Amino acid sequence: MNQNEAAAALSVWVALESPTNHPAGLNGMMDLVQKDVAGLPIAVERIPGRDGLGDMVMLRAGLDNGQPAVAVMSHLDTVHPVGTSAKELPVRIEGDRLYGPGVYDMKGGAWLALQAFKQVAAAGTAKRPMVFLFTPDEEIGSPTSRKLIEEIGRSSAAVLVTEPARLGGKIVTARKGVGRFDVRLEGRPAHAGSRHADGRSAIREAAHQILAIEGMTDYARGITTSVALVGGGTAANVIPQHAWFSVDCRVTTLADGAMMENRILSLKAHDPDVQLRITGGMNRPPYEKSAMVAELFGKAQKVAAGIGLDLQDCPMTGGGSDGNFTAALGVPTLDGLGIDGDGAHTLQEYALISSIAPRQALIKGLLETV
Repeated sequence: MNQNEAAAALSVWVALESPTNHPAGLNGMMDLVQKDVAGLPIAVERIPGRDGLGDMVMLRAGLDNGQPAVAVMSHLDTVHPVGTSAKELPVRIEGDRLYGPGVYDMKGGAWLALQAFKQVAAAGTAKRPMVFLFTPDEEIGSPTSRKLIEEIGRSSAAVLVTEPARLGGKIVTARKGVGRFDVRLEGRPAHAGSRHADGRSAIREAAHQILAIEGMTDYARGITTSVALVGGGTAANVIPQHAWFSVDCRVTTLADGAMMENRILSLKAHDPDVQLRITGGMNRPPYEKSAMVAELFGKAQKVAAGIGLDLQDCPMTGGGSDGNFTAALGVPTLDGLGIDGDGAHTLQEYALISSIAPRQALIKGLLETV
């Protein structure tokens, strides 16, 4: 398949919009995966979706020799709402750039990895069993797929994650852990004019708590806390009875994750007459560059050198992925093996068409040598 054919085939995937909350689109994507492997020596298992989310598809191929597998992980859910490709971000080619919702994060990586998987399966050149899992919910923390991701990880010699490349083609060997918390506050309503002193403002309490949580950021330790969603109130002339906000927390170590989880969940109300309820916790454990990850990265560099690539990794990145789950189990994991480009989660998202062939060759080589 030449570069133009590859771009055209990937465009079909990008044109089928599949935000996490649109199971019809995601199931359509899973249909495309199944259609792409029809007639090849690849076993297909379709796992029905649950909790209002899309299905999963698991592919198996390679030698059935009792060895631990090499696993590939891709998510097919995106963040752009349905209709984005018809308006703000049409699927189009401009020079070396293929634009479209989710093309960089991460349909491009999923598509090119599937082509590599097909090549190795058809040629029978893998040294061990191969597994490829396509999931529908990574963008919201993988609530329905995490158990299967970890199950596959535990029986694998290595895990390859096709999240997009970073900083001009670098791959990812470390990610911060991610925590998500939900804070609900209940005060006492009162007329804002005639009975102001009788009220207990949930929003005022929320302001105290937000400042306390934002103040937990410690750049020197790689800990960040942020409140990005907030709401509350009843009417302009009522002391607010209710308020809520969400918290995002990022850490570099398991110990800091446990510490921050306890610190946030243990917050007490500034005003004892306002009820404070905090739920949530660390969603993704940190993915640290262990000695085994470094060894696997060294193998990837050798494969890359054989196809003319000088493969480098980037510093620990703040974003989480499904690679966090497998790396935390002690399974050698490489991430960021997907397509090169930029603009993830924006209306300028694009992938570099010229990166398809070398990134596909890199994954093919890893499937054959790990």
